[in-house]
Amino acid sequence: MDAVNSPGNAYQQKEGPVARTIEQQTSKLPSDVWLWAAVASMVTSLGLQIAGEKKISNFIGQWAPTLLIFGVYNKIVKVAGSDRLSR
Repeated sequence: MDAVNSPGNAYQQKEGPVARTIEQQTSKLPSDVWLWAAVASMVTSLGLQIAGEKKISNFIGQWAPTLLIFGVYNKIVKVAGSDRLSR
């Protein structure tokens, strides 16, 4: 492993202003917000499917994976985000 990719250098690398702003904002939300939002999209999708609204049901149902990925990102930011040194 070269000096640039060594684990010690991870603390010296800086995030850009956009990534830092996103991390600051998303880390304010509790992680379970994303989980409940995904569950809500699945329940809403099911209700729309039962009501016969197939197209909108599929659209809303496809939000769940994206919301869960946001939740994973949120957790990573809280554990290993660029602000980990300032806490």
